[in-house]
Amino acid sequence: MFDRDLAPELLVPFARELDGLGVADLWVVEDLGWTGAVSSAATALAVTERIRVGIGITPAPLRNPALLAMELANLARLHPGRLAAGIGHGVQDWMRQVGAAVPSPMTLLEETITSVRALLRGETVTLRGRTVHLDGISLVHPPAEPPPVLAGVVKPRSLALSGRVAQGTIVPEGLAPDRIPGILRQIGASDGHELVAFTFLCVGDDMPEVMRRTVEGQAGFLGVAPEDVFMAAGSPKEAAARVRELWEAGTTTVAVRPMGDDPLSHVRELLSAL
Repeated sequence: MFDRDLAPELLVPFARELDGLGVADLWVVEDLGWTGAVSSAATALAVTERIRVGIGITPAPLRNPALLAMELANLARLHPGRLAAGIGHGVQDWMRQVGAAVPSPMTLLEETITSVRALLRGETVTLRGRTVHLDGISLVHPPAEPPPVLAGVVKPRSLALSGRVAQGTIVPEGLAPDRIPGILRQIGASDGHELVAFTFLCVGDDMPEVMRRTVEGQAGFLGVAPEDVFMAAGSPKEAAARVRELWEAGTTTVAVRPMGDDPLSHVRELLSAL
């Protein structure tokens, strides 16, 4: 993951180096006040040749589904097979700050994912939903290979929603491997549903202060003590073992989140140990 606190101009060298390191994915984020994920994904895709770029995640309240489908289709046509699109509820406090909060985030997410996927498949969409209203909308240039659409969610009802309407699920940093089997049961999807787990990465004895603060905030979000936030941390061998724990628990894709002044050094050491 390209952390949100890194200066945007560092994305280009970051993405180029990852493209040559053998990793499968690079994930970019969209948090209120930081950067836009679609422009970040477009930049990363343009300067790489091999890796998949994941959007993790666009908040449904800020994105009209027709416009979002147009943006995703454009990227998918320019870079076939190299895009994954995550959509989520959005942080509700942030959504209220910009006047985008809705009475039913669940309904909005379901109607957004359903309509975006249909548009990407080249369908003409008419939807008079509770939150999404489309009248005979279709894409002039739908992609031949629609990108997978994933739901970035964590609570049981939202996980079940993801299993119904999305092609994959993104779960947030800090969830321990023993939570994964239960999450998969709550998703309840058939084979082929991708589970992406974000996890903090810190190789070495000294955790950057910015990561310490972020982990404390994530602990509050998850309702656990900071020391119970699961991380790929410690020596390279220990960090690699933590990643393997997530794989062995049933996670399809582990997206590590290195932070600090030299995040790629942590990635290189992890890859060497793996």
